[in-house]
Amino acid sequence: MKRFLTVLTTLLLLPVLASQLTAQDSYKIKPGDVVRIEVLEDPSINRETLVLPDGRVAVPLVGTIRVSGRSIDEVRADLVQQLRPNFAADPTVFVSLAQLATPRSPAAGSTGNGLTIYMLGEVVNPGAMEIKRGTTFLQALAQGGGVTRFGATKRLQLRRADGSGRQQIYTFNVKDIIDGKSSISTPVLREGDVIIVPQRRLFE
Repeated sequence: MKRFLTVLTTLLLLPVLASQLTAQDSYKIKPGDVVRIEVLEDPSINRETLVLPDGRVAVPLVGTIRVSGRSIDEVRADLVQQLRPNFAADPTVFVSLAQLATPRSPAAGSTGNGLTIYMLGEVVNPGAMEIKRGTTFLQALAQGGGVTRFGATKRLQLRRADGSGRQQIYTFNVKDIIDGKSSISTPVLREGDVIIVPQRRLFE
């Protein structure tokens, strides 16, 4: 009887699972999504990575590739092709959606006229986040939960695309600012800004 119920449950769930797989196959990736990449032949490549505002993700042995506007199958095929020179045979690559872009709500008191930024690395709550206009780098960092104990507080980065689409990188020693050793103010954030908290080095 137990086996019959198990088989019956599986049969009932098949249409649901099939529809979920079909939806994921046809879905076009967008900035703010989190993509899971797995390579059977080299687990060191495996990762979950946030799609940045420029639509790209970074992959070891490949560099950055564009994933925004493409399907899971298109990204997988591209990765197989680009990873091929590093293996004796075509690598076995799996790509899936770990999380859809769902910006966290802005802070209390927001009028809803916000913008979306992204946080990566050793921050307590990484990912896309909606903030109020006028929010500074430090304020957004606080709203994201702050830096983890593994974060390098002396070299946080703000990455911002200029009018031509080229990325500008600004570095801040947040520890000195918090400790009052630096009077440098952090900038007001713009739509699509990316805050990166690197991992702390040994003895840093």
